[in-house]
Amino acid sequence: MNRESVKKIMEAISKEMSANRDYLVELDQVNGDGDLGISMDDGYRAVVEFLRTEEEKDLGKLFMACSKVFNASAPSSLGTITSFGFMGMAKALKGKEEVGFDEAAGAMLAAVENIMEKAESKLGEKTILDSLYPGAEALLKHASDPETAVMEAEKAAGLGSEATRQMRAVHGRAAYSADRSIGILDGGSVVGKLIFKGIAGYYRAK
Repeated sequence: MNRESVKKIMEAISKEMSANRDYLVELDQVNGDGDLGISMDDGYRAVVEFLRTEEEKDLGKLFMACSKVFNASAPSSLGTITSFGFMGMAKALKGKEEVGFDEAAGAMLAAVENIMEKAESKLGEKTILDSLYPGAEALLKHASDPETAVMEAEKAAGLGSEATRQMRAVHGRAAYSADRSIGILDGGSVVGKLIFKGIAGYYRAK
């Protein structure tokens, strides 16, 4: 992974967010503010625009800059959480201009762990973490075979997202009616699923 591949991966993720913008809005209207699809589409679109002209090669500095761009362009709770993820990537990749798949997968897990720490959240609380964490784990577990890794990560993230239907919300507006949140798919977890779908799409197109 280098600056150019980061740009292409972000383009692939942004494409998924744009395609699912209305669906994410619908999911968020059930228990949230209804702006999820808008903020994720806007955030990733802004990051893509930024990367098209940015010449920074240090991946740590690049992801830190992406964090700031995303946070400014997606003023929402998940926008802030996503920026925490970019910060985790930045810390893991500091001072490096190019890394192999295994190190990139490790940085992805570091991103998820940073979200858990900064957002004071964990698995099973009906959030984006319920898809991001199993996806990142699968990515790292199969890192010796990138094609298998992205396929397994996409599958694990999808299963993790689907599992949120049976969870009780702990955070955000949904937590005010926690019992009513049971049976409802969490929109944030779908965002996590789409991130891994975008990553897998990039590798399939290579």
